[in-house]
Amino acid sequence: QVQLVESGGGLVQAGGSLRLSCAASGRTFGNYAMGWFRQAPGKEREFVAAISWRDSTKYADSVKGRFTISRDNTKNTLYLQMNSLKPEDTAVYYCAAGSLLFTTPTQYDYWGQGTQVTVSS
Repeated sequence: QVQLVESGGGLVQAGGSLRLSCAASGRTFGNYAMGWFRQAPGKEREFVAAISWRDSTKYADSVKGRFTISRDNTKNTLYLQMNSLKPEDTAVYYCAAGSLLFTTPTQYDYWGQGTQVTVSS
């Protein structure tokens, strides 16, 4: 079992920045690929970014060049640095742990409870 707890969400103006964190406990964090997903009201959960245990990364086209995913295995923590935020980035953001660098939510095994990000125009 892996327990995941997100933090760092909040309200920010368009063009601003936020850094999300995801603290992991339980099984060895470094063995897992980690992902960030988001879900806006009335929409399906969508892929944002993922990082492998070797630090390979993938990004959704909508966030490329604005968001950066990283991990610190010594602190069992995953990060998402979000810059140049847009109102359409407003959603609940979730971190997830899985075996490979997947982009589909169903391929991840463990999920956090989510943190709200609201970007005002």
